[in-house]
Amino acid sequence: MEDRNEAAPTAEADFGTAYAGIELSKSSWVVSVLEPRSANPRVHKLCGGDAAGLLALLDRVRGSGARVVCCYEAGRDGFWLQRSLAAHGIECVVLDPASLPVDRRARRAKSDRLDAHGLSRAVMALDGGDRRACRAVVVPPPAVEDARQVHREREALVHERVRLVNRIKALLATQGVSGFEPLAEEKAALAALRCGDGVALPAALHDRLRREYDRLALVVAQIAEVEAIRDAIAAAPPPADPQAGQIVRLAKLKAVGCQTATVLAREVFWRAFDNRRQLGSYLGMTPTPWRSGAMVREQGISKAGNPRARTVAIELAWMWLRWQPDSALSKWFRDRVGAAKGRARRIAIVALARKLLIALWRYLTTGLVPDGAVLKA
Repeated sequence: MEDRNEAAPTAEADFGTAYAGIELSKSSWVVSVLEPRSANPRVHKLCGGDAAGLLALLDRVRGSGARVVCCYEAGRDGFWLQRSLAAHGIECVVLDPASLPVDRRARRAKSDRLDAHGLSRAVMALDGGDRRACRAVVVPPPAVEDARQVHREREALVHERVRLVNRIKALLATQGVSGFEPLAEEKAALAALRCGDGVALPAALHDRLRREYDRLALVVAQIAEVEAIRDAIAAAPPPADPQAGQIVRLAKLKAVGCQTATVLAREVFWRAFDNRRQLGSYLGMTPTPWRSGAMVREQGISKAGNPRARTVAIELAWMWLRWQPDSALSKWFRDRVGAAKGRARRIAIVALARKLLIALWRYLTTGLVPDGAVLKA
């Protein structure tokens, strides 16, 4: 937020660098440019999606001999703009919106102009070495991003299948029909159903259920098609796809299925981690202590990382306890939890998931199989 009572920061830390913050929206792009030796940023407004106009603007700034570093927030526009700017030789950083500082007053001024000013100052601080000013998002290569469509589409289709099954059951429940399983019964079985009082289903309801069945059949067929594509990649890994080899290696471990291996390889292990703390932070499984004076308490895990990967990691931790009972991690869990149930067990499973993902990371990078783990025959 811009404070009129304080002097605006300048780009004098680097006399040859101009910093641009781009506030993206569907209708307009607001660009705040902080040029070298300038105390106040200049604001330019473009039509939404005008990449050519943005390139022309940044080229004019670069034409004065200044190095240009721009940024925008990660969101609905994805990473195509960053790739476009990088292809034209312009440095572009995609920022994590949750890492940007925000004024905590109950009522604060907010506009695209002020947000763009904040972005230009944030990227200037980040470029100057202040990593606490904001966090940059690691932009995946186009091939890596495109490969994620398979397992993400399956996830969306499974949710749609659950929604359709629940809707069919709910509609039948309004007529006193229970125990009907849409996935196990054919559409023709609807004609034999009777309401709770023994009469046939109403005609309009029967027609609606028939159309719901048609949508369910389409979703089931598409799930089978997507799973066939996923399994084909695991059966014959393409040489140009490094994550395909990781999928095969992960699936060799007992308790790790093809879907779990695909999600972990595509969402987590496609990028390099320097240490286990970076991996835990990416999953959002790092502690968040609250310490102020005599007040000391733990707020739980941050949940600031990849939610899809975190969900799969916790699911895998439960499966690991079942299918790898003699592994060192399973023994650690049993020794720590014992016969406890409820909240203590749920907290411990998150810790197990973090330890398990670190063990799998080491397994993929060094070939070291988790202690006591069993491979599939």
